[in-house]
Amino acid sequence: MRTPYDVILAPVVTEASMDGISKKKYTFRVAPNATKPEIADAVEKLFSVKVKSVNTMTVKRKPKRMGVHSGYTSEWKKAVVTLTEQSKTIEFFDGMM
Repeated sequence: MRTPYDVILAPVVTEASMDGISKKKYTFRVAPNATKPEIADAVEKLFSVKVKSVNTMTVKRKPKRMGVHSGYTSEWKKAVVTLTEQSKTIEFFDGMM
């Protein structure tokens, strides 16, 4: 069985993800094979909140160049977690606003 730390890898801190915090939507980088119920359980256990819904998407690899060298960025999975109205906020993100 995987621990919540194996499912939730890192927070995603971008302008778009920071705009969602006011609507109680938090974005995380998750394990590529993590399912929505696993992500919801991991967020509830790590941050002591109630999850309303989870939306996942796979960020595809993109070509990058550095002079004559070319390659690709890595493919990864992210999850947008929406909390219930009664749930408290995640304190980790409160300091970033």
